[in-house]
Amino acid sequence: MSLISNFYAYLFYFATFVLLGGLALKVWQYARTPAPLKIPTTPAPTTGSGVVLRMTREVVLFESLFRGNKWTWIFSWMFHFGLLLVTLRHLRYFIDPVPVPLQMIQPFGIYGGMAMVVGLGGLWVRRFFVDRVRYISSRSDHLILGLLVAIGLSGLTMRFVVHTDIIRLKEFFAGLYNFEIVTLPADPVLLLHLLLVATLMIIFPYSKLLHMPGLFFSPTRNQVDNPREQRHIAPWAKRLEQE
Repeated sequence: MSLISNFYAYLFYFATFVLLGGLALKVWQYARTPAPLKIPTTPAPTTGSGVVLRMTREVVLFESLFRGNKWTWIFSWMFHFGLLLVTLRHLRYFIDPVPVPLQMIQPFGIYGGMAMVVGLGGLWVRRFFVDRVRYISSRSDHLILGLLVAIGLSGLTMRFVVHTDIIRLKEFFAGLYNFEIVTLPADPVLLLHLLLVATLMIIFPYSKLLHMPGLFFSPTRNQVDNPREQRHIAPWAKRLEQE
């Protein structure tokens, strides 16, 4: 077995452990963080079903971002929707046999990759040319955007310029499920792409990218606006009252 195959096998085992463990830890921390105040961003729903509808619009349509800045909304939605299509397209490397819905989405995944890179490019450009955004941008913001752009470009390069052995690649990841290391194609662009993806998996739970699960724990979004109808008492405050 080649040194490269062993390196990438253990790298993805480690990256998967960090990703899943880090996400579980962060979600546990979010769930345990008290919300002592009733602070929903108004206008806010006054019922539980209204909160669910609001969260759905926020997750699917980026409603608050649309109200704030249309250009940012366009590029952000392009990136996230493109990323969704790319993720669904890549499931064929991990599932055998490939379900019919995933087979049908394959061509759209290519356009999703293009939309992803264009959206990221627009979001990155605004960090250079919009004064207030440039002021609050840190090096980590630029590094994360650069990492995502590199992942997208290297993936598109393998699709349109330098092709790789998809069958052997699928066999490699299928072998990881059974803790067997299968020879990985030693194509430079593929190795770069996989290295960047593993890096993203490792830093994801500890970066600003964690806004995805964090949105569901935001009290400004997930609270019902009913302070007059029902007194809001944080769980830790209830325990104090009982004592």
